[in-house]
Amino acid sequence: MVERRPLLTLFSHLILILGVLAVALPVWLALTAATHDSKEFVSGMTPLWFGDKGFDVFNEVLTEGTSRELNISVAGMLWNSTLMALGIAFGKLSISILSAYAVVYFRFPGRMLAFWVIFMTLMLPVEVRIMPTFQVIADLSMLNTMSGLTIPLIASATATFLFRQFFLTVPGELLEAARIDGAGPIKFFFDILLPLSRTNIAPCS
Repeated sequence: MVERRPLLTLFSHLILILGVLAVALPVWLALTAATHDSKEFVSGMTPLWFGDKGFDVFNEVLTEGTSRELNISVAGMLWNSTLMALGIAFGKLSISILSAYAVVYFRFPGRMLAFWVIFMTLMLPVEVRIMPTFQVIADLSMLNTMSGLTIPLIASATATFLFRQFFLTVPGELLEAARIDGAGPIKFFFDILLPLSRTNIAPCS
């Protein structure tokens, strides 16, 4: 039997409401402050409602940008960030899942050596890789390009390791059944292994 405690329920809801207000209040203040002139903040009073500028200020920032000298709009920066994130995500997933598939399901000389070389790159902190990566991109004339932003971040030892660990848990009977049905390595990968890897694809991306 479920015990009903109205006071405890009311107290829990009040705590939740206070938590939501604590998180939402800074966002609300930022939105309202953006519609006011900077001179209005000299008095020290924080406005709680929208000012005279309205939402035109957001349109100006998106189209014209924050710096007239650089002539870079926020919309352009958001578009570049979206392309960069999508390129890195798809590239990382493609390379990691294929490399893990090769290490687990193919027998070739040096396969475990190749895996451990990939795995050892996890021990290198980001600070160590910044300057060498920049130098390589500069030598390849890829500065200020989308490929220069995405290609260095595509390789991921973490995603390769996670996919390898998952592939090791897949029953070998699935591979045997696929071979009996006449499925080759590519068909087994796309029809069986890739659908089973959907739960791993989300965190690795």
